[in-house]
Amino acid sequence: MFAVIKAAGWPIWPLLIASIIALALIVERTISLRRDRVLPPGLLDKALQLVRRPHAKSSEALEQMALGSALGKVLVTGVRFVSQNPEAPREVAKETLEETGRAVAHELERYLSALGTIASVAPLMGLFGTVVGMIEIFGSQSAAGTDPTQLAHGISVALYNTGFGLMIAIPAMIFYRYFRARVDAYLVELETQAVHFLDATVPRH
Repeated sequence: MFAVIKAAGWPIWPLLIASIIALALIVERTISLRRDRVLPPGLLDKALQLVRRPHAKSSEALEQMALGSALGKVLVTGVRFVSQNPEAPREVAKETLEETGRAVAHELERYLSALGTIASVAPLMGLFGTVVGMIEIFGSQSAAGTDPTQLAHGISVALYNTGFGLMIAIPAMIFYRYFRARVDAYLVELETQAVHFLDATVPRH
């Protein structure tokens, strides 16, 4: 591995750093976007039970629910609002849930832009290494002839950086698209659960 890095020259180092960051982001998002951490089953029923309890606002169960998942944060907002404002219009309750939903959506989308940026920039970084290798190739030409060592090094720099840039960009883009689709699906389900909560606690007038 060290021999490959040495043959690829100094332009490979930014690509190595980008690959480490991309791997860390992929692992973090894979863990954070597990379904049981975003949409645990049975949470809506628990929230509806808490609405019917007196002083639900101070309930320890609410705190645990809010810390447990993204859906929990949205439903806890609804429980607290309905408990404190039992006569509030549905539109006000819906707006309150939407505010929390926007914050939850931002949290679910965290780091995705960074992963997408790496997927877009990695080929350009590889291309930069290719250009450096081409410069070395042209630098190997002189009046006395071609320096085979410098020529070979220039070719290796160009090829290794191009290949490594693509090797980073392809999986990064695949995971970015996958996480993006998963977040979008979660947001639809969160909205559906919030609407069910409103239908059960704040009837339409």
